[in-house]
Amino acid sequence: MTETVLPFQVFEAPETWRTVDFISDLHLQEKETATFEVWQAYMQNTTADAVFILGDLFEVWVGDDAAEQHTFLQRCTAVLKACATKRQVLFMRGNRDFLVGTAFLNACNVIDLQDPTALNFASQKWLLSHGDAGCLGDTGYQAFRQMVRKPSWQNDFLAKPLTEREHIARQLRAQSEILKKDSRAVYADVADEWSSQLLQQAGATCLVHGHTHRPALHSLGQDPPKQRYVLSDWDVASARPRAEVLRWHFEGQVERINLIS
Repeated sequence: MTETVLPFQVFEAPETWRTVDFISDLHLQEKETATFEVWQAYMQNTTADAVFILGDLFEVWVGDDAAEQHTFLQRCTAVLKACATKRQVLFMRGNRDFLVGTAFLNACNVIDLQDPTALNFASQKWLLSHGDAGCLGDTGYQAFRQMVRKPSWQNDFLAKPLTEREHIARQLRAQSEILKKDSRAVYADVADEWSSQLLQQAGATCLVHGHTHRPALHSLGQDPPKQRYVLSDWDVASARPRAEVLRWHFEGQVERINLIS
């Protein structure tokens, strides 16, 4: 694998923090009210000192101006604002909501995280990522990702009328749904080589990411010990309902909390 050197944002946790939560891949959308309601209750009631949202909070994001036009996005905004008055809320863009702007995050009092970000907490350093950049086996997606992450592409897209952007997003979602229903489709996982390389560059012991919807804990070697935590996606209305939080305690304990009783 060609070596990839990435700049790392470093976030220093305040000494007062005792627990931090990680969530990702909620894919919030107006037609999935059950998932929104569980998320809203969680954001109101979590006892964590901080909530790290590691991408794909929203099913789609076509520009910050959409939040001014749609009631559902205004409800999401209100949840973020209310939670941010009680604890720190930190947001990392995913492959579905990579167009979330700093203006929106600032208005919600949410901290903007780069991908990847190194978190120093409890005398350890963990590396946080959405994870899609590490799915190296999906070469088609990686080419698409490289294109849409360019400032020139984003500026051209955001210059289009909101209705046109929403139409393009609906077309892309429809294509995605067709692929998901194809039983022959094989989805690339985050490459262990990519994970190990980034951890070494950052001097971190653990990678936390979402994107793949395959919650698990992977060992990446024992010299020194390194791990990869994969976050769960959320889908409360599914036949297999899911809504899970990964919680890291100051004492070192890590637990997965299922919000669906």
